[in-house]
Amino acid sequence: MHRGWKIGFGIFILVILALTFLEANEPEPLNMTPSYSGKDKIPLGTYAFFESWKATREVEEISQPPFEFLAEEETPAGIYFFLNDYVVFDESELNKVLEWVSRGNTAFISAGYIGKNLLDTLNLEAHTDLRNTDFKSRPGLEIKNNRENFKLNFDIEALVFTETDSLEHEILGTAVFTDEASDEKPNFVKTGFGNGDIFLHSTPEAFSNYFLLRNGNHNYAETVLGYFNPEQNVYWDNYYKSGKSFYSSPLYYLLGNKQLKWAYYLVILASVLYIIFQGKRLQRPIPIVNALSNKTYEYAQTISHLYLEQNRYRELSIKKIELFLEYIRNQFRLPTGDLNNIEFQEKLASRSENSKAKTRKLFSKIEQLKVQEQISKEEFLELSRAITTFKDPKNGGTGNQ
Repeated sequence: MHRGWKIGFGIFILVILALTFLEANEPEPLNMTPSYSGKDKIPLGTYAFFESWKATREVEEISQPPFEFLAEEETPAGIYFFLNDYVVFDESELNKVLEWVSRGNTAFISAGYIGKNLLDTLNLEAHTDLRNTDFKSRPGLEIKNNRENFKLNFDIEALVFTETDSLEHEILGTAVFTDEASDEKPNFVKTGFGNGDIFLHSTPEAFSNYFLLRNGNHNYAETVLGYFNPEQNVYWDNYYKSGKSFYSSPLYYLLGNKQLKWAYYLVILASVLYIIFQGKRLQRPIPIVNALSNKTYEYAQTISHLYLEQNRYRELSIKKIELFLEYIRNQFRLPTGDLNNIEFQEKLASRSENSKAKTRKLFSKIEQLKVQEQISKEEFLELSRAITTFKDPKNGGTGNQ
């Protein structure tokens, strides 16, 4: 290598090492990714809330979907606690939750986005309200039984309930955007459903680590939990969580440590440089290996010729019929136990785009040949043409037989 190239390459390596050192020692940026997992200590995790609540009462974690949990034979009673940046049930799951609540249980849902089907069921409407002051959107939170104002210390898109009925909905808390009372918007409502209650709370950030661990904001969560019956069991939902509750990849542990992460990157860089400068000298020629050819068609052709030469048309016909029935089972998902069943023939005719008459005629021919002791060459060829035409009705059976 030319001396100038060596000097340039050395400078390049030094620059890479310097940048790696600076990056590795740079402070970690604040991770504001929504998680709401009880195991996450990031700002929008709920480790502080979850562990504090577990210290005062028993909380059971539920990692399966609500539909499966509530479908168990002995469905437990209590409080089902959903906390995430969004909670959207499909129709069948929502019906399960509502049926469970109507039996005298409680569902608490705190989410920045709540499924429209649930809101419609409870005759509620909601929309995102942004009240910017100095380019900030940080509403204060108030609870009906505690008029203290808990100020959010980071910007959010606040979801508030815009259509409430005093006969159906009890407003328990509000989001306050200014000092004027008219700017209070409901963000925490209670609705009776059957013999139970549904609590909807639209500011899940209020249960995050970043909010609760500042300025006595933990009182807000304590006040919210005060609305629950202390005798009821609590079921903490782990299914509707944006943060992963477990990590299966070994790289998660490797990249989770700053020193190990940059050591890993340096190993990759060194490997790439080694391949670039040493690969041409040490790489051996790669022999060409021809792919194995598919001889299935030739094999089938040979076997069929043996049958034809020995005039074993009955065996050929039976094989042809068996392959055709297997084709029906695989292609149209229909059982072939009873070929004379009218319902079977009508379904097959509809799915294969053949007429019912043509379908009945074909299976009548099949049943006839199956009981014959001798089958002629002409009968075998007629069966083959009929099956081929049935498989490809649009082209008149001109495809592969």
